[in-house]
Amino acid sequence: MITFVMSLTATASVVRLHMRRQPLAVVGVVLLALFIGSGLAAPWLAPYSPASIDLVHRLQGLSAAHPAGTDELGRDTLSRLLWGARLSLSVSISVVLVSLALGITIGGLAGYLGGWIDTALTTFAMNTFLALPGILLAIAFAAFLGPGFSNLVLALAIGGWAGYARLVRAQVMAVRDREYVDAARALGAGGLRIFFRHILPNIVQPILVQAAIGMAGVILAEATLSFLGLGIPSPAPSWGAMLNDARLHLFDSPHLVLFPAMAVAGAVLGFNFLGDALRDQLDPRTRLELGL
Repeated sequence: MITFVMSLTATASVVRLHMRRQPLAVVGVVLLALFIGSGLAAPWLAPYSPASIDLVHRLQGLSAAHPAGTDELGRDTLSRLLWGARLSLSVSISVVLVSLALGITIGGLAGYLGGWIDTALTTFAMNTFLALPGILLAIAFAAFLGPGFSNLVLALAIGGWAGYARLVRAQVMAVRDREYVDAARALGAGGLRIFFRHILPNIVQPILVQAAIGMAGVILAEATLSFLGLGIPSPAPSWGAMLNDARLHLFDSPHLVLFPAMAVAGAVLGFNFLGDALRDQLDPRTRLELGL
């Protein structure tokens, strides 16, 4: 029992030390906890259906019945914010997973095999996609594919996979000739076993940092596409669509713009702060400088 209490005390001391040294990480964790918790618990937290129309109470200000007011169709803004968090969370996780799968596959092949395969994948695939702004690619593919969850995820993944592939390629090239890789190869391990057992676990740290920061970019891109009418069609609640609907009521009902804008900004800041904290925590040199 005494050992357990001492362990808890030591853990609490380490946590307090991290909070003092990295206050932005604490802010990021709090923002992400609110964002993820709101998204997961939206069916229970939302006081009304996000698509429920009540024209009698349209453009209502903040009140006890509607803590965040109502929009031009009388829909409860708080309920739409909570369900919008759920939608943004689903889109961001799906896009990052698809982008990571493409990036690890293509970047891993280019970095591990090298030669003409590396030249072809890097020059004609990665550099081509990196030469074009990701958001413009996403807009083009979303307009071509049409609105919908699957099409939105595919459009954003097409615009974002090349950055992950470039990172994976560089990391694989840095470790593919290390001693432990040569030892595994000398023992007869195949290429797939070497990559997944010896290379990938040793390059996962920068990939996690990139994924955390990429989640912020996906949330912002999803809001942008929804604002342009290229996201998930109405009546599905989306923060970007809420901003688009609120443009005409910027002065008479500013809360319609304020709340979804704050939601987007909070989620993006949370993931960016988390990415910075992960980078500092996983980089030995930065940890030494911070005294962690």
